[in-house]
Amino acid sequence: MTVVITPRISRDQSKIFYSFEWGKKAGQRIASGVFIYAHPTGTVQKKHNKEALKLLEVKRAQFTLDALSVGTDFLPSHRQKCNFLDFYKEYVDRNRQLGNRHLECSYKLFKKFVQSDYISPKDVTEELSADFQKYLLLHFNGETPSNYFARYKKVLKLATRQGYFKISPCQDLPVKANKNRRRKNNLEAGEYTQLLHTPALNNEVRDAFIFCCYTGLRWCDIKSLSWANIRENSMVINIMQRKTSVEHYITLHSIAKEIHLTRRERLNGPDNHRKVFDLPTANGANKILGTWCETAGIEKHITWNCARLSFSILLQDANVDAATVALLLGHTSSKYVNETYKRYRPKNQEMEIQKLPPGWQEDPFLT
Repeated sequence: MTVVITPRISRDQSKIFYSFEWGKKAGQRIASGVFIYAHPTGTVQKKHNKEALKLLEVKRAQFTLDALSVGTDFLPSHRQKCNFLDFYKEYVDRNRQLGNRHLECSYKLFKKFVQSDYISPKDVTEELSADFQKYLLLHFNGETPSNYFARYKKVLKLATRQGYFKISPCQDLPVKANKNRRRKNNLEAGEYTQLLHTPALNNEVRDAFIFCCYTGLRWCDIKSLSWANIRENSMVINIMQRKTSVEHYITLHSIAKEIHLTRRERLNGPDNHRKVFDLPTANGANKILGTWCETAGIEKHITWNCARLSFSILLQDANVDAATVALLLGHTSSKYVNETYKRYRPKNQEMEIQKLPPGWQEDPFLT
């Protein structure tokens, strides 16, 4: 196999870019990522050109070895010595999607799992991949482990295609979700009222949680909510969701409006950069929330995430369709409303069970 270096001058005639070519068919030419200055001026640019041409020859030799080793057990030494985490990171950077963090999170978790900044491709084995999957299942619930591991498999599939592996180390490992998860509790309409009429040790936490119950905001969004996000005249919140980086508009419920107006009156003057709520850490807020719920007589394990879940469930109880609920939550589709933000338990099991046919004593044929 002969790999030819093909130069191409830029439109402004200032640089020359090089590509590798081994035929005239589609897919038989790739960019080398190396360029030189067409008209170098000064020592720096001349030195760059000299080093770049040396690098170009090295990359051509490595590319030739990669192509010749495909389909064999031979793995070129430059592949064996390279850092697989660098390959993973480059894949993440090239395939980053707005509003989807699964790929980026899979990289961060794999790096955390191996507990190192370096791992050779020869150390990425089926056993290591299986252990990584167990790690994900141990630390995450629901579909999250399967989403992260599916991205990891995609990275290994590309690495195999490029000659890092003869067979993908996780080819025979199925993607698994963690179905044995504990369902989050939600607040019912009556429990909303209980909280509204119960004082809390921290009014910032109290107001912020009630605000989330009536807007569906996540903890990360209420924590960073500033006065600049609230349109004073129309009472509409406009935020860029921190989790998904998707813009979201929320019309305030009357109770959320009341919280907003009360807090607005306390300000000494307009300050759009000031946070609406002065909140502690997430752990600190959840501890205060737990004590508050206990004082209100709510015998459930309530955390901040329950506000968003309750918001969705109570809207669905009021026969609001899934697409509208998804829109109010800031989702781009109703997928997670149908799969996650829904009711798993009946409001009153005893009442629901009584809807079955009446007792056998009333039927003479059963006596």
